[in-house]
Amino acid sequence: MDGPATSLCASLAAAVDATAPGSGPVFVASYRPSDDETALPPALATTAFTYDNALTAIALTACGDVARARRIGDAFLAAVVRDRTFTDGRMRNAYRAGPVGPGPVLLPGWWDGAHGRWAEDAYQDGSATGNVAWAALALLTLHEASGRPDDLTAARRLMAWIAERTQGEGGYRGGTFGFDPKQSAIAWMSTEHNIDVAAVAAWLHRLTGAAAGKAAFDRARAFVARAFEPREGRFLIGTTPAGALSPGPVVLDVQLWPWMAIGDAPADWRRALVFAEDRIAVDGGFDFDGDRDGLWVEGSAQAALAYRVAGQPARARELVAGLMAERSASGLLYATRNARLTTGLAVEPEGTVPDFFYFRRPHLGATAWAALAALGWNPFTGRRVE
Repeated sequence: MDGPATSLCASLAAAVDATAPGSGPVFVASYRPSDDETALPPALATTAFTYDNALTAIALTACGDVARARRIGDAFLAAVVRDRTFTDGRMRNAYRAGPVGPGPVLLPGWWDGAHGRWAEDAYQDGSATGNVAWAALALLTLHEASGRPDDLTAARRLMAWIAERTQGEGGYRGGTFGFDPKQSAIAWMSTEHNIDVAAVAAWLHRLTGAAAGKAAFDRARAFVARAFEPREGRFLIGTTPAGALSPGPVVLDVQLWPWMAIGDAPADWRRALVFAEDRIAVDGGFDFDGDRDGLWVEGSAQAALAYRVAGQPARARELVAGLMAERSASGLLYATRNARLTTGLAVEPEGTVPDFFYFRRPHLGATAWAALAALGWNPFTGRRVE
């Protein structure tokens, strides 16, 4: 491994060990306090986002550290079968950071002293389709690394939940949102989520040959194809709850992931990288969206890997080298170079006010993506980039 890859792999390993030394199942906290914070906000203080942990398990596997990746994978296996409320095999958007003990797997939360009650976050308790798919990608990665059949079984169960609970007309809907026991179904469809589902379905079909995997891949891929806007060479973010394609905001990941994740992607889809360069690039990398108000470290790492997939390794190395300047004292990369980064998105599924932000806090997910870029490992396929 080169210098950045070695350093980033070590930082991810240290994050796992700092959470819980030993060898048992663990969920790793997604964020650490910023340089001017003494503690994280209550809603993040105990939070291990499923997406960040899935990326970390995949990146650690790519690093050759299957033992630590296995600890996160075992936490996922526990979560699939020991949910506190549901028995349908779903994965929550977040879990409580720390070792996973016996009994129901804990969700994040905090004591709300002002109201004298235990509080939780409606998004974190929910199950976004894309996050369920990312957990499946992590388990498939571990299955291929170790051959354990329970990883494959759990990944198939997660895909079954997606098929049974989120399948819609021409694609897969957003998942569920809200508090137990009656969560709300999300009506809109996300291009990003359907990319994730297509990757899982293709992988499962490759391993098992099951017709259901091919059918799920075809459905998700068709949605992604529908989201491609050939005039500008870009991908739209998804649909409205009524099913109409939404023109905005312009976001980075959906410009990169379709042709990284879908093996038979048409060459025309790669025009979206040029679109991203024209509309989303900033000094040193890329923003989250088209307002160009700062550097999104995670997305810039995604772009670095995309450049490797696109046959531009020098550009990939240049981006990764620049991102190493965003390392915190913990070794984790900051989520953004700026104090606050806008996304143009709302946390609430039906929200109209953009209130989803990234802050300059050390971020597990950003570090995992940077490691994948440095190693040239495609998390959608479990393969190194040629």
